[in-house]
Order: sequence, then structure tokens, then C-alpha cells
Amino acid sequence: MKVLDLQCRQGHVFEGWFASEDDFQGQRQRGLVQCPLCADSHIEKRLSAPRLNLGAAEPEATAPVSVPAPAGAAVLPAPLQAAWLELARKIVAQTEDVGTRFAEEARRMHHGETEERAIRGQATPDETLELLEEGIAVLPLPLPAAAKETLQ
Repeated sequence: MKVLDLQCRQGHVFEGWFASEDDFQGQRQRGLVQCPLCADSHIEKRLSAPRLNLGAAEPEATAPVSVPAPAGAAVLPAPLQAAWLELARKIVAQTEDVGTRFAEEARRMHHGETEERAIRGQATPDETLELLEEGIAVLPLPLPAAAKETLQ
């Protein structure tokens, strides 16, 4: 099993586990390896040092190897990335996905035509502006694809 430190174009750093280097490369070429925060499939390996447990004494603490993020990328600290992904998963778990019917369903709830409930879905920028102009509270919130999947 290979544990790789990975990074997307946005500078998000995450870990991936693969059966082998060939497995990683194959999955990457098929677009199966994606950033859990932004779903970017342009993934690169970062420098990482292997830790071999050969029964030796605990290694001394060393500073982690850091690879600079691409120019212009806003890099979130790992704890903040984890907190954002946890929040996104809670949102997904506690809302109903109405897909592209979001604007229509939000209007129906606002006008009392259907029961109010927590929903999420897709709306165009124009639909979002129309909802806001009608006094319907919406929050554009891009959810990473990883938030919609269960971890194995």
C-alpha cells in the first residue's frame, strides 16, 4: 500500500492511498483522483518522506517538507480544510438535494405551496439573483464532490 501526499492546482493538500504507483497513475489518468475540497482532478504528488517502522526507537520530530502552492492559490491550513469538509458533509447529510429544481422548489416553499425543509441544489446566477430579489433567502455554497460521498 502506498500513501501519497497529493496537491491540486488550488494548493489543497491531501493524502491518497493506492495499491501501487501504477494504480495511482491509472486512477489519475482516468480522472478518478480528485481534490476532496474543490474536486479538481489535476493532481500532483508532493514530496514526502516514507516512514518505515522497523522496530527502531521513535524518530525525532522534524519539520515537515513543504512544497509551495501555485502562484495565486489560496492555501488553507490543513485543520481548516478538514473543518470545511466536515461542515460540507453535515450540510449534505441534513439537506435534500433537489438538483436543478432548486429555484422552483425554493419559490414553492416561500409561497407556502409545499412544506418548508432544508434543500440544496443548483441554480444559475440569474435564478439566484431573482430569488434574492423576491426576498427568498439563498446562500450560494459550492460543495466539494467529496462531501457528497461516503468515505470507505
